[in-house]
Parts: sequence; C-alpha cells; structure tokens
Amino acid sequence: MSRDANAARAIAFILGAMVFISANDMLIKLLSGGYPLHQIVFFRSVIAICAGLVLLRMEGGWRLLKTDRPGLHVLRASCIVVANMLFFLSLSVIPLAAATALFFVAPLFITLLAIPVLGEPVGRHRIAAVGVGLLGVVVMAAPGLELGGAPRWALALPVLAAACYAGMQVLTRKLGVGSAASAMAIYIQGAFILVSLGFFVVAGDGRFAAGAGPGPLEFLLRAWVWPAPGDAWVFGILGLLSAGIGYCLSQAYRLGTAAVVASYEYAALPLAIFWGWLIFGEVPGPSVWGGTVLIAGAGLYVFARERVRDRALASARPVRRS
Repeated sequence: MSRDANAARAIAFILGAMVFISANDMLIKLLSGGYPLHQIVFFRSVIAICAGLVLLRMEGGWRLLKTDRPGLHVLRASCIVVANMLFFLSLSVIPLAAATALFFVAPLFITLLAIPVLGEPVGRHRIAAVGVGLLGVVVMAAPGLELGGAPRWALALPVLAAACYAGMQVLTRKLGVGSAASAMAIYIQGAFILVSLGFFVVAGDGRFAAGAGPGPLEFLLRAWVWPAPGDAWVFGILGLLSAGIGYCLSQAYRLGTAAVVASYEYAALPLAIFWGWLIFGEVPGPSVWGGTVLIAGAGLYVFARERVRDRALASARPVRRS
C-alpha cells in the first residue's frame, strides 16, 4: 500500500479514536453522579480486557504477553492509570470541554521533560509555546469558570493527569518498548482492574465518603452499588469504547508518522464541546474559549516545529487515554 494511502488510513483511525475517547469521557461524566469511579473503571476494564484478549489471539496468541522488562511495563501502566483516574475524577465537577482542553497541556509538559530526562535541546520557539500554553491554563482557571460549588483545586486534576501522561511518554521514549499493541493494552487494562479492586477492598462500602462532600473525593470514595438496569448498557459501551480506543490509536501510529497523526488528536476538543452542550447543557464561557485557543494553539505550534525539524515524535502525542 502506498505511503499516501497509509497516511489517509492513519488519519481515519486517529479521528475514530478521538470519537471513541470523547464518547468515553461523556459517558463517565454521565455516570459520575451515581457510581464510584473505581466501579466504573472496573466494569469498563473487564469488558475491554476481554476484547483485548480476542485481538491478542488474532495477532499471535499468548506468547505476545511475555516480556523481559516487566518493571517498565508496571511503571508505564501505573503512570497511565494515575493519569486516567485523575482525569476521570475531574469530569465529575469540571465542564467536559474545559477538562479536555486542560489535559492538552501534555505535549507542553513532554517538551519540558525532554530537556532533563532525554537531554534534548529545546529552542526558544518551543519554550515560548510552552509559556503560551501555560498561560491558557491560567486563563481557564479564572473565577468565571463555573464549577457548581466544587473546590477550585479540582482544576488541577486534568493538569496533573497531563503531567503523569507526559512522564509516561518520556519514560517510554527513553527506555523503549517492544511489545505488541494488544499486549500493551492488556497490561494497562489489567492494571486498571487491580487498582479498582484495591479501591473496592479499602473503600467499596463507602466508609470514607462520609464528610467528603460533593466533588472528586466523593466520586472516588462513594460506596459500590449494583448498576441499575438502565445503566448496564452504558457500562458495556464504555468497555467496548476502551478497547476501540486502544486499537485505533495503535493502528494510527503504526500506519502514519506521529508528527502528522498527533495533530489530529485535537479533534477531541470540538467533540468535547459538542457532547458537553448536547448532554449536559454546558456552554463554554469566555475563559474556556480563551484558554482552549491558547493551549491548543501552543500544542499545535510545538508539533509544527517538530515537523519542520523532521524529528520522530513516536511518544510526544497529546492524548493517550485507554
């Protein structure tokens, strides 16, 4: 198949992944008022890992799960689990568009971490872009952003999620990973299952939720409840979306260069605005629009500079939430 055909397929896969990611985030926000986060993650990951095992079988079978770097896989999985959990917690109180935009500071963090960890030179243009993106975070955190009574520190959750994601990406770039995409997905979903079961054992009866008040802590610590019949299908769709996200992302970056594919991940921003308006009646205010423009513009500029310099960006993409 020609290079142009592969590039077109890669773009189609990355756009599909962004549709799945935006729908995933919308459904988690939809469930956040009645279920604990660890329960949502558990059901989502059980279904996703079953789908992943089917893909593993198609790609080569159980032998692909063998690795000579288990410690690295544990560390990488831990980083992505923390990043996802922090982001999902933010969805319980922050408008969908704002949380998504704040998470997109990840490529800016990757740029900064590349200096001490990878020893890469970063010129003044990209440093200036990082400054503009961080200014976008400040603009979005302005008092005008409505949080429904939740503490303003909740705005730090998607930013911290982006930092954890960036650390995972830079670590991967430094050490390298040679596992199949299906095996990587299974490692990550397995980590999600273990973490959610740990929360269930410690806090599944809701003993720590008392006094937490409405907000991220209550979402994290409330008691496990059996899904209502009308919500069971949502849990099922979440699992299938999670499996689809991993497959589409791996296919996109396998078929196309990251410098081309990564910029299309910003399609998640208008999708988040759309879902927020359609499902939750969220209309972004001036601070959200201004911050989004600054963050997205800075991130796209970083990728444009990388393309000009013709550098490989296999791990410096802005979104990788399983």
